[in-house]
Amino acid sequence: MADLFSSIVGSQVAKRVGVPQPTRLRRHVPGGPLCEGPVLVAGGGRFAEGIAAWLDGLGIPTVRNVDDQTRTGTTVGAVVLDLSAATDPSELDQLRVLGAPAVKALARNGRVVLVGTDPATVTDVGASATQRALEGVVRSLAKELRHGATANLVLASGDARDAVRSAVEFFLSGRSAYVDGQAVRVGTSTRTDTDTDPLRPLAGKVAVVTGAARGIGAEIARVLARDGATVVAVDVPPAGDALAAVANEVKGTALQVDVTADGAGRRIVEHAKGRHGSLDIVVHNAGITRDKLFVNMDEDRWGAVVDVNLRSILRMNEAILGEGGISDDGRIVCVASIAGIAGNRGQTNYGASKAGVIGLVTALSEQVADRGITVNAVAPGFIETEMTARIPFATREIGRRMNSLQQGGQPRDVAETIGWFAQPGAAGVTGQVVRVCGQSLLGA
Repeated sequence: MADLFSSIVGSQVAKRVGVPQPTRLRRHVPGGPLCEGPVLVAGGGRFAEGIAAWLDGLGIPTVRNVDDQTRTGTTVGAVVLDLSAATDPSELDQLRVLGAPAVKALARNGRVVLVGTDPATVTDVGASATQRALEGVVRSLAKELRHGATANLVLASGDARDAVRSAVEFFLSGRSAYVDGQAVRVGTSTRTDTDTDPLRPLAGKVAVVTGAARGIGAEIARVLARDGATVVAVDVPPAGDALAAVANEVKGTALQVDVTADGAGRRIVEHAKGRHGSLDIVVHNAGITRDKLFVNMDEDRWGAVVDVNLRSILRMNEAILGEGGISDDGRIVCVASIAGIAGNRGQTNYGASKAGVIGLVTALSEQVADRGITVNAVAPGFIETEMTARIPFATREIGRRMNSLQQGGQPRDVAETIGWFAQPGAAGVTGQVVRVCGQSLLGA
């Protein structure tokens, strides 16, 4: 969509009808810079010094104020404000004092990342209220930013330096191009092996992706393979040709199996471990829609959607998490939907299944924490796929525009977020649902 309106004819049409032109988003390029321009790091919280030192080590210049930039008209590529030590609402004014001048100097596709303390871990009422206020700030600020810029929040519990750094890195990078107005909670991890190749952080890992024959699933397979993983691409037998093409493209293997079939989880485990020696990452992406208004919903539509989108995950996880299944320190990532958060007309069955996925993530993440396994989910919004391409033009255009970035996302945006969840550095991130929706107005 950005390509359409950035063309000469498209821009003229858009200008004439008064449609704002979406900014071409900065997406991840392996080996490219983390962000463009200097990064303001300020706020005085317990993570600021470490973040600044880490960025300096990457060769990214950091500044502690933007006076020089604003005087010379130079922009900043990103703003990281650490208010994790704030305990009184009066301290929130640091956001205005430090952040407002920097946001004015923010470059196109810039990033604003706030770092706070998870209010659920704070016993003092005033301190908890102060930290919760950061969510209101970031969600509101994200709606004000323009030109592809985003604002997101990292809420830490304990001394979660590695997890904070991983989350800040994700939000600064092009991986998070379509993630906006989100709050991610991170904690400490017992993981000690953090020496990974930044270009291939998943090297040596074996990843299973269900629903991998096309669309978002195929793109997940590509991103995980690009990041070094060996991919097992899974889909139903009727999609065999497309599945084989994806598996060949990513130099992985294909497994034809219906995720609702008895023994599907066991077959996935046997294939991954038998062919590749381990099972480290599982992405539950397979899903269907069978839309109908609630009063006209029949048993087949309801049952099929709940069975594929939710019950199959529960059944497969019995084998995946059982003896001889996924490795300790493994990753499970589910694909939910904003329909499971905000609901959607004609999708009571789909909304139920995707809300159920979110509930699964919350509960399961606690049950497997002692094994170092993380469980997270992405909740896509309007993503440009073959399915959305069949929506009538006017409805499709409204769907694209109903978010802070004023455009639809790409399947790659969903895949990049899953890729981050799968990384070793994200070991302290679990039980989280990240909306990949450009801060959709639905459920905002």
